[in-house]
Amino acid sequence: MRSTLVRHVLAAMLSISPLGDAKAATVSDPAGVWLTQSGDAKIKVSRCGSALCGRVVWLKEPLDKKTGKPQLDDHNSNPALRSRKIIGISLFIDMQAAASNKWSGKIYNADDGKTYASTVTLLPSGHLNVQGCMGTLCAGEDWTR
Repeated sequence: MRSTLVRHVLAAMLSISPLGDAKAATVSDPAGVWLTQSGDAKIKVSRCGSALCGRVVWLKEPLDKKTGKPQLDDHNSNPALRSRKIIGISLFIDMQAAASNKWSGKIYNADDGKTYASTVTLLPSGHLNVQGCMGTLCAGEDWTR
């Protein structure tokens, strides 16, 4: 598998034309629409000042199975926010550059309505690794463009 990856990377590098610098820049830029590892949501990642923003733009199941209405942020710990739609919610909170291709801040999890310490890392494979931590316990997943 590793040799296949190396061949793909080399082929991509050789195919970049002198005008392809913009393409090359996007490979190291996390901006874009990312599919979560489970495939149930798409998150639009963009720069917002010095931070990185991530907003839900698509859900595999946008309607609540019980009500038939758009899914709401009904697990939010703040009762005033429980009626907002999941599509449009900002997930990244104060996600600041921590290293090359790595950002650190907080992430909101609409599944349980909680916010966790988080890191987002753009991997050499082109995936976006998103981790959330509760104390010393961390879990993460890789998103694809």
